[in-house]
Amino acid sequence: MVWHAIGRQLRHPRGWSGRLIGHVMRLVNDRPNRLAVSALDVQPGQHVLELGCGPGAAIARMAARGALVTGLDQSEAMLRQAARRNRRHMAAGRVALHHGYCRRLPLEDGAVDRVLAVNVAYFWDDPAEVLAEIRRVLAEDGLLVIYVTAADSMRGWKFAGADTHRLYDEAALTSLLTAGGFVSAGVERVTAGPGVTGLVARCRKASARKET
Repeated sequence: MVWHAIGRQLRHPRGWSGRLIGHVMRLVNDRPNRLAVSALDVQPGQHVLELGCGPGAAIARMAARGALVTGLDQSEAMLRQAARRNRRHMAAGRVALHHGYCRRLPLEDGAVDRVLAVNVAYFWDDPAEVLAEIRRVLAEDGLLVIYVTAADSMRGWKFAGADTHRLYDEAALTSLLTAGGFVSAGVERVTAGPGVTGLVARCRKASARKET
């Protein structure tokens, strides 16, 4: 079924249709990326990890702010697009891209100052395992920002089936982060597009000081 196929491609873009999905994602995710990167408050010299970096648009935005960015994606098609988009930043040593999975991050303990995840939490088969890895690589005063489209917007989307997408409302996202050992500074409802509501969650490790 075509909608199921689209859902699977969003989860793991492959082949020519995956390449097309990447170009669509760059356009659709423009405002979510802007909102999430703003919430991340990236500073020059900070090391940022983006999970599920897709075609690399948010990476380019953060590298332009002077951050050192590591991008991770399970899709080789997306990494090729991200590499083309960030060729200059990679040559300057500001961006590194890795093929891999969120549940096994190729970084040392406490290696990053910020972690960004835009429109990827739907696809985590074991969110607790992913959040444990994020906690491991995040510095003690580090910040995690997650963006998802709200469940009340996504329920009408035929490609977002239960077999490909895990949906979140404010309560579910807050509960997920709390159970994963993070202290949430709140989940903000934002306008992600015409008739589309997004959620931006901003949080730190439970062992770190709470947000003020």
